[in-house]
Amino acid sequence: MTSFTTLPLRPGLMLGIERLGYLEMTEIQEHALPDALAGRDLVGHARTGSGKTAVFGLALLQQLELADRSVQSLVLCPTRELAEQLTGAIRALAVGLEGTRALTVTGGAEVWPQRKAIEAGVHVVVGTPGRVLQHLERGWLSLAKLRSLVLDEADRMLDMGFEEEVSGIVSHAPEPRQTLLFSATWPDKIARLSADIQSDPCVVRAEALVDAQVLRQSALLCTWETRDDALCGLLRSRQPTPTLVFCETRAQCQEVSALLRRKGADALELHGDLEQRERDEVLVRMRNGSALILVATNVAARGLDMAELRLVICYQLSADPLVHVHRVGRTARAEAEGEAVSLVAGARETRYLDAIEAHMGSPIPRTTWAETAGASLAGWSAPFRTLAVLGGRKDKLRAGDILGALTRDGGVEGEDVGKIVLTDQRIWVAVRRAVAPKAARGLHNQRIKKKRFRVRLL
Repeated sequence: MTSFTTLPLRPGLMLGIERLGYLEMTEIQEHALPDALAGRDLVGHARTGSGKTAVFGLALLQQLELADRSVQSLVLCPTRELAEQLTGAIRALAVGLEGTRALTVTGGAEVWPQRKAIEAGVHVVVGTPGRVLQHLERGWLSLAKLRSLVLDEADRMLDMGFEEEVSGIVSHAPEPRQTLLFSATWPDKIARLSADIQSDPCVVRAEALVDAQVLRQSALLCTWETRDDALCGLLRSRQPTPTLVFCETRAQCQEVSALLRRKGADALELHGDLEQRERDEVLVRMRNGSALILVATNVAARGLDMAELRLVICYQLSADPLVHVHRVGRTARAEAEGEAVSLVAGARETRYLDAIEAHMGSPIPRTTWAETAGASLAGWSAPFRTLAVLGGRKDKLRAGDILGALTRDGGVEGEDVGKIVLTDQRIWVAVRRAVAPKAARGLHNQRIKKKRFRVRLL
């Protein structure tokens, strides 16, 4: 592998690279960054967690004119969660470029604060196609000085029906510009999109979508009637760890998560019918140790980034081998080890498994479920619970204010307080399960900065 110091990066970008702990370039970074930094159009294929965010993040930051607070880079992606993740990554890379402003523009949030932030001046906008197009059509967002356009997870954006919105956004973008397109798959519609919006792009492919050296895959053969017992038995055979269970439909998500909760596990669900507030709470609880199992549909989990995720379970196999690759790619990220287990019932799903093996070019070990009595999953109880404080940065609250209120007047030890996540209107606090009710009462019954805030125990 090659060091980042070999790249012709502008002063300041190495500070962000060093603080993020990047020592050597990943495969896609080594092959794509020289062309991307030179301003060429690029098509990138890489597995999840391969480091592609740093490719377009460094490329767009390299060419910013910081004195001009116009929108110079636009990053489009399929979900709000991914947009927020990408914005955070770009800000982290830009820590040494004083004055760099990046903004998330997505649905599920009020439009007026976004409009005001754009008017105040931003260099980089990261957003979902629908909301970005809304700002463009109403004249609130101008791309007149756009230098770079990034489409991340382009295949999933089109799968989600954003083709018209993406085309509308591109029609507002000036030429010449740099266009970077990242897609894990290459269907005809992505090939057509690249041909329409890019100029002589260089193409970079990582060798594999899944690294077999760090991801252990297996298949557990069962029947439709024993699938639920097989799922619970599989979990009981593993140490409690952050786990993602993939289901095919929203209804299946609800049924499986309800089953796991009845068995005593701290399980949450993530699907398209949740309101944005509910989605935010689910992700916060998974990341702060207040839940161990997330049951999700494919689209809802797209862009989900949980660094500690070590186990993925496919409750039902997908007929599309590429969908399977995306699922299992949620774990074993950034060279960390992980495990993926698929429940396979009947001849049809066995054929799906055969197709997946053919696509990946290697066999997946198979075992047969040995039926056992349905025991509890009490061991899958999360160590923390989450307090949702109905206040945030807009109320001048800081993490230290909440920590002080809990430990000073709430009677909670500092070691019992976990992660504190602040947003403009909410604060989520992880506290040890045993003291969670006491902590909730303590916060609810006192004033913080001369104001009393409502507190919910999730």
